[in-house]
Amino acid sequence: MAGRMIVDAQVHLWKASTPERPWVPGMVPQLPEPFGYDKLLPLMDEAGVDRVVIVPPSWEGDRVDYAQEAVGKYPDRFAIMGRIPLKDPRSADLLPRWKERKGMLGIRVTFLGAHAPLLTDGTADWLWPAAEQARLPVMFLTGGQTREFARIAERHPALPLIIDHMGVNVGVAKAGKIPDAIEASVVLAKYPNVSVKLSAAPAYSSQPYPFGDMTVHIRRLFDAFGPQRCYWGTDMTNSFAKASYRERVTHFTEHLDFLSEADKDWVMGRAILARLGWA
Repeated sequence: MAGRMIVDAQVHLWKASTPERPWVPGMVPQLPEPFGYDKLLPLMDEAGVDRVVIVPPSWEGDRVDYAQEAVGKYPDRFAIMGRIPLKDPRSADLLPRWKERKGMLGIRVTFLGAHAPLLTDGTADWLWPAAEQARLPVMFLTGGQTREFARIAERHPALPLIIDHMGVNVGVAKAGKIPDAIEASVVLAKYPNVSVKLSAAPAYSSQPYPFGDMTVHIRRLFDAFGPQRCYWGTDMTNSFAKASYRERVTHFTEHLDFLSEADKDWVMGRAILARLGWA
């Protein structure tokens, strides 16, 4: 539809590892070469994507300087869901002034691999009340622990919680447990403060474009959460060769016949802008 704002709810950007700016030891990036905003911008223009939410990748640690460089050069195209040191409770002191930092709209946390226990062992417990008080949206990715967020959503009703990638990750997909993960996300739909990124579908699909095996899962989530709590996103570097950027757009705008044009306006951009307060 003419005038529709298209906003990608997640793309990783990163620079090369150098002695002055090293990656986290042992971590491997999603692509062999750095993926910077200089590569992303032409792809955005070609695909008709207006804005991107930058999610700094885990292999760069908790730094956000490159994402802020992108925002500094292109403030009308980029914003950031920043990373924060979860193991340091003093990080709570950063949150009241979080949005004063260039481009910052909220926080993104991951509970995967060695970091999975941080969700349930008490390490991350400081984050939820602190983020709620600071009115900061939190995007989260887990490896099968989505149901743990029911208690968090219930105890912190003013905390905007955003499920990443439908509640699925590569490990879940490889284990054949996508339906279980989707159902765990659907359980959270009863909480008004929880919403979901319908992102990364190509990475989890066993089919080529338009990824028909994912339609049932996308619809299940859309029916549960509704258009104002569902967000299109790509996480493109996790499945870069599987689809062009334009195909990732048309997957939703041309191949999901259960979405009305008004639904697409919300899902393709309007909803994430509203949830993150990105004017």
